Amino acid sequence: MAFLGILVETSMNVTFPTLMKTMHVSLSTVQWITTGYLLMVALLMITSAFLKQRFTNRQLFVAGALVFILGDLICALAPNFWVLLFGRLIQAGCAGLAIPLMFNVVMESVPRSRLGFYMGMAGLILMIAPASGPTFGGIMVSLADWRLIFWSTLPVEMIILVFGVLTIQQFDPVEKIRFDWLQFGLLAVAFISFTLGVNSLSTAGLLSWQFLGGIVLALVAIRLYIRVSKRSGRPLLRLEIFKNRVFTFSFFAYVVLQFCNIGINFALPNYAQIVVGATSLIGGMMLLPGSLITAVLQPWFGHLLDAHGARLPILFGSSLFLLAAAGFMILGQHLTVLVIAILYILFSIGRSMAFSNTLTNGLKEVDIRQRADANAIYNTGQQFAGSLGTTVLAALMSAVKIHGMSYAHETAVGSQLAFGLIFALSALNFVFYRVAFKHQQADK
Repeated sequence: MAFLGILVETSMNVTFPTLMKTMHVSLSTVQWITTGYLLMVALLMITSAFLKQRFTNRQLFVAGALVFILGDLICALAPNFWVLLFGRLIQAGCAGLAIPLMFNVVMESVPRSRLGFYMGMAGLILMIAPASGPTFGGIMVSLADWRLIFWSTLPVEMIILVFGVLTIQQFDPVEKIRFDWLQFGLLAVAFISFTLGVNSLSTAGLLSWQFLGGIVLALVAIRLYIRVSKRSGRPLLRLEIFKNRVFTFSFFAYVVLQFCNIGINFALPNYAQIVVGATSLIGGMMLLPGSLITAVLQPWFGHLLDAHGARLPILFGSSLFLLAAAGFMILGQHLTVLVIAILYILFSIGRSMAFSNTLTNGLKEVDIRQRADANAIYNTGQQFAGSLGTTVLAALMSAVKIHGMSYAHETAVGSQLAFGLIFALSALNFVFYRVAFKHQQADK
């Protein structure tokens, strides 16, 4: 269910040029089909530690499946962009419930000596599903139109619901605890205002009241949340976990990887269609080789951590990731479908090798009593980072407006700026890993 929930996150990316024409919206508006989805997932993940205590695994599973089915139907029947967006926000509840549930089940039932392998298998979902989305979307569009994305997943989710009801087990007792709506509201204000502020960059500019106001409001809301949560016996997110430096800097690196991954899975299909002139099918299919190779290698990536410690897979993977990012940046205005496919293979292998092992390494350094909260923070952060990745890269791709230059050329120049940002962030991750490994007592 987690795979299906994430698959539809990015499956609509290849349809953006079509939606822009048929529904008369801009790139900065249509990207909310993905950004809004990811943001809603992040908001729900804030509550995952509470939900784990309050409801059984089976109850959460059933709820996730039902909101996916409802959202699927709304999207498939949507007469306009805003109804489509509404359906996407409902459907996001599936991923918001299923992803933390998946990791909590693994953390509860797997011995520490095998945690790298099984967390790698779970992390495979977070890496392969968003990369497979554009391919899946491109195939559906080539067979019919974008609505087939939703009609085709509907029966699959129904089958998943039946199997889940029959097999999902409960490991810990639940308790009836009160949900703190004030804490949730403050975090929701922070996330939404920050995203809206960043989204306004492409239209309003860096010094606009929209951007600065969104950032200031987000900072104020976070500050208020910290004060309220300190007085509460049950904070939604236990921010004191950030006193653990290994966890903190692993978290920073983890969200940077997710920012780059979701961002580039948005940028590349649109670059291929707008700049290269490829079809939506080709725009999605060119990412498939990287996704398949990564899927095959993912269990080995987790085994590397179990056998050799975290440094080897994390630093080697980050080096491949940096090399691919450099290729995208240097060739940013002259990429072809073949070059994109080759660079994406390198990008996907490097990012995947570092991504799941960064999560596993960070969680292993946290006290077992804090793991549900740490898991909630990781999952919330990676989804929020994904929504920002789509927003920021969309803003950069559409930021260049030069008189006399074609739309395709403007998009190519803007894309090169976006790839440059990914390169800079991939270099920054080496700093985060250096600090994390410096404070880590044991590498296994």
